Amino acid sequence: MTLWGGRFSQKLDDLAWALNSSLPVDQRMAIQDVDGSIAWADAIHKSGILSDEEHASIALGLDTVKGEFASGEFIFAPADEDIHTAVERRLGELIGPAAGKLHTGRSRNDQVATDFRMWMLQTIPQLNSAILNLQTTLVEQAELAGATIMPGYTHLQRAQPILLSHWWLSHFHPLGRDRARLTDLIPRLSVLPLGSGALAGTPIPVDRAALAKSLGFAEPSQNSLDSVSDRDFAAEYLFCATMIGIHLSKLAEQIVLYTSAEFGFFELSDAFSTGSSLMPQKKNPDVFELTRGKSGTLIGMLTGLLATLKGLPSTYDKDLQEDKQPVFAATDTLLAILPVIAGALRTITARPERMRGAIDSTMMATDLADYLVVKGVPFREAHSLAGKAVREAGERNVSLEKMPLEAYQALGPFEADVYQVFDPLESINKRNTVGGTSLQSVKNQIQKIKGE
Repeated sequence: MTLWGGRFSQKLDDLAWALNSSLPVDQRMAIQDVDGSIAWADAIHKSGILSDEEHASIALGLDTVKGEFASGEFIFAPADEDIHTAVERRLGELIGPAAGKLHTGRSRNDQVATDFRMWMLQTIPQLNSAILNLQTTLVEQAELAGATIMPGYTHLQRAQPILLSHWWLSHFHPLGRDRARLTDLIPRLSVLPLGSGALAGTPIPVDRAALAKSLGFAEPSQNSLDSVSDRDFAAEYLFCATMIGIHLSKLAEQIVLYTSAEFGFFELSDAFSTGSSLMPQKKNPDVFELTRGKSGTLIGMLTGLLATLKGLPSTYDKDLQEDKQPVFAATDTLLAILPVIAGALRTITARPERMRGAIDSTMMATDLADYLVVKGVPFREAHSLAGKAVREAGERNVSLEKMPLEAYQALGPFEADVYQVFDPLESINKRNTVGGTSLQSVKNQIQKIKGE
């Protein structure tokens, strides 16, 4: 059974049929398709299209179909072109000719757009929950880190000392923005296309506002032409997914670096590491490398959909059949990655001694300049004098804290208390403004996150 064909004298070519069929992808929206059909049956019943008996029969039949999908007992037929065809075909098997009245006044164009939006509205909370779980893990690690210090980097060069807890939380906040973006998408997503027909609207006097409310949408769409062609929400969703992937990739890249022998800041649990088929000694951070790699795939899904959308005319075109696969794939990718990363980070072992050992006094060169600023030296001059001190220490082959006082005094107004600036924890605690890396600032950050 197809939902079209009366105008045609020949059966669709088998290969063309296989290309045209979307069932392998859109069967994922089976429950949403049935729920939308139940709501549509209610709407056209109230409009007088269905008798009470027909409506009751359709509603009961659709409830049976929904149960078959939920239990996994639904059997697809070879002639099911898409999920809409499958549902209507099965409904006909259950209740007979009355099933043919269900599609009155609607098109697969507004039907699939409705299903897709419903699926996404129901999926966003799952994705947000998975992100929140990872954020919780990051906060837990930040609390465990306490006063552990580590080198902070810019340009992958040692820059200034920071708290490990501050570093953990630097990955919490991007994920918070990701959750906010997903939540911000909901109002634009919560617009009902059903009732737009193929492109011009439905001739059935349905109450679209009531229909929207019954399906959990905020409002009906205001223009039928736009309604059946709009896939902004899919592109936005993929952008959100891509940004999540990018933030996970950034975290993954640092874990890959920091678990290497060259850094040794962390060690992964065996449960989240893999080995080499050749080299027995290897312990590889594959889950983080896969995360880093899949972020590139997510970028490709977004750009692919944008390329599809850019050349389309108004209303519905079959190109839009390509909208769901990347959205489903991106969702599956993230829902697979997020709990694994959370698990790996919950069981990771920090190596404070390696982090502390990577901090040297040159990382307090800015503190050395600030020391002079406090004594009244303009910052630009202080910066230059601190740089000269770094060069002098290098030429003497000593660290800054071991350079003799007379060497400092030959450069500028340094006094015996200059050596106090080379305490990394003191350097950290000076950065006590909102957002800084001091112990108190990070404590405040955690309290704000937890709402304490």
